[in-house]
Amino acid sequence: MEDVLALYERPYRSQTPVVCLDEKPVTLHAEVRQVLPARPGQVAKRDGEYRRCGTANVFCAVEPKAGRHFTYATPDRSAFAFANVLMELALQYRAASQIQLVVDNLNIHRKKSLTDAFGEEVGSEVWERFRIHYTPLHGSWLNQAEIEIGLLARQCLGRRRLASLRQLQQEVRAWNQRINRAQVKINWRFTRKNARGVFRYDKNSFTRSLH
Repeated sequence: MEDVLALYERPYRSQTPVVCLDEKPVTLHAEVRQVLPARPGQVAKRDGEYRRCGTANVFCAVEPKAGRHFTYATPDRSAFAFANVLMELALQYRAASQIQLVVDNLNIHRKKSLTDAFGEEVGSEVWERFRIHYTPLHGSWLNQAEIEIGLLARQCLGRRRLASLRQLQQEVRAWNQRINRAQVKINWRFTRKNARGVFRYDKNSFTRSLH
């Protein structure tokens, strides 16, 4: 926790950007009956019945202090999909010396995902572009990408029914463009000082525990 919070407290540095990444499962639904469009004085009407069309996944990444957002809709939450997302992020930050990446302890968030996908040489090269900061067990709330997922859920997905991965990708891409134009930043306020007060430990005892 201290490691992640110390990272958030750093001033913005373009050479070592802080990026947070998380995933959101999405259930795909299709309409069974035609939606009645809105008319003057009447709202649109949608039948309560729907047809399940499987599931998909959205990787949500955000650079909170710069207001940069990256969303990738994928068929699943696989190691291969994670590897491709990290490749995309590495390409987005070509000029950075190292990308500080905050993720949780999901088993796919490992170097092996990249070496399996791209081979040992390329996979290792991409992995070394990142310095990984894992949130503690049961502490995924420390990942600011969870806030990003909340924004996506409210502003993009809502209660609409999306029937296919292609439709989900189109909607996510459009939302990503809008939020990047607005350069929406996340103002994270929970600090190490706050943590020490909430969880009742002091800096000295924490430092001693490291040794």
